Amino acid sequence: MRIFITGATGFIGSTIVAELLQAGHQVLGMTRSDVGARSLIAAGAEVFRGDLQDLDSLRRGAAAADGVIHTAFNHDFSQFVANCEADRLAIEALGSALEGSDRPLIITSGTGMGAAAPGQPAVEDNFDANHPNPRKASELAGAVVANRGVNVSVVRLPQVHDTVKQGLISPLIELARAKGVAAYVGDGGNRWPAVHVSDAARLYRLAVERAQPGSRYHAVAEEGITMRRIVEVIGQGLKIPTVSVSPEETVAHFGWLAGFVGRDLPASSTQTQEVLGWRPTGPELLADLERMNYFSV
Repeated sequence: MRIFITGATGFIGSTIVAELLQAGHQVLGMTRSDVGARSLIAAGAEVFRGDLQDLDSLRRGAAAADGVIHTAFNHDFSQFVANCEADRLAIEALGSALEGSDRPLIITSGTGMGAAAPGQPAVEDNFDANHPNPRKASELAGAVVANRGVNVSVVRLPQVHDTVKQGLISPLIELARAKGVAAYVGDGGNRWPAVHVSDAARLYRLAVERAQPGSRYHAVAEEGITMRRIVEVIGQGLKIPTVSVSPEETVAHFGWLAGFVGRDLPASSTQTQEVLGWRPTGPELLADLERMNYFSV
């Protein structure tokens, strides 16, 4: 297959590019920079000049491919609502180029969208259209283009990690560095799911190859690691104290991260593993946090 990838030079996208090429696919990778173009060429991919804000470029890229994997997202979480709205527009643009065909469109969401009840792991077959998380815009957009005849599937991501990046944990590390303490909320018993970036990339490949309309997949290797344990490893790595912050102090201490850091977000990938035969094999989150260089530039 010739697969168009948005976010092709990003943390997850670049790993997907390598995964697809190794499996024998052709890759049309979107980038807006010369640096990105050089990295795609070095990897063995074809360069497509485009931008997430340029909806015409998204349509052209999708039209030139046998399938699309959409991973591009503005990860400035201080502008989360606006970024989710931009993702909705991007998905609708990509879908407009695929209407009436069987060519798959794989979009990206978060595992929190599958939460059904407090304390229970999120599951693939659950989606609450009234969920307070703005990221629901991505899946709502997927439903819109599906109704127009587009073959849409969703990959939901937890904290995706290696020894350099760890999703929302990376800004949590920088906050701890700046504050001089590594903090969690209350008793730190809330949980975050996680997956190694190599396992996430393999799931995207399986999803685009399977091309099952309406499918939702959870890229979850670990259902939930407590925030206290995560923060303890961060504190050890930075050689700073670990402290508890009360719920009342959360906003003052964490800033924009306050909306995420105290939430209990366990998630399951049982259905995904059964349907796709996907088995995560990469390092666990705490192992990567223990191995990372906290003092590199």
